Amino acid sequence: MGDISLRRRLDPALQTEVFEVKLGDEYLMSSLFTAAEVELARLALAAAPDAGLDVVVGGLGLGYTADAVLADQRVAALLVVDALDEVIRWHRDGLLPLSPATAGDPRCRLVHGDFFALAAGAGFDERASGRRFHVIAVDIDHSPRHLLHPAHAAFYTAGGLERLAGHLHPGGVFALWSNDPPDAAFVAVLETVFATCATHVVSFANPIQGGTSANTVYVATAPASAPADA
Repeated sequence: MGDISLRRRLDPALQTEVFEVKLGDEYLMSSLFTAAEVELARLALAAAPDAGLDVVVGGLGLGYTADAVLADQRVAALLVVDALDEVIRWHRDGLLPLSPATAGDPRCRLVHGDFFALAAGAGFDERASGRRFHVIAVDIDHSPRHLLHPAHAAFYTAGGLERLAGHLHPGGVFALWSNDPPDAAFVAVLETVFATCATHVVSFANPIQGGTSANTVYVATAPASAPADA
């Protein structure tokens, strides 16, 4: 997908330290804009039914989604899947502000792997094939339409989402971050697979451009177990 790089700089206008990740010449993420990454975790966990939660986060990045997941004491275990070994090494080497809390939490395991291939196959835990989870939250592509790689496109179809839902417990939660406004066509696809679907627009201050910006978080729940026969 291109060369990935981590930058740390002092923003002279804001007088704050900024961490940025670039893929080639394209900005992937910045520590100036993390509200929606945190809300991805918060909204997903708010829809989860029980304590003792097993969670998957697709995409490690700067670690804000994973950190927000671990802040919830109901979480028993977290797998964070990232296709880029360099990103995992940044956190294991403590290069980012959230690295010690994330990589050092005994509930958290960083997994080097292709999230989309794992979702389409035997699952996210190489130690336990077929393991199911209560929450799967994803922040990898820019949106369901603006992908980092064309191979990801199959994930956002009904078939791809059905395979993803197969890794959830009944009533489990799938949540997705998007840089674009809510996409009615994608919501319609979600509604063919999941029992419920909601979109949340997360607005936040934009100190670079001024004013506010917004991202979207989709939250969908898998069908609950069928009621037992009387």
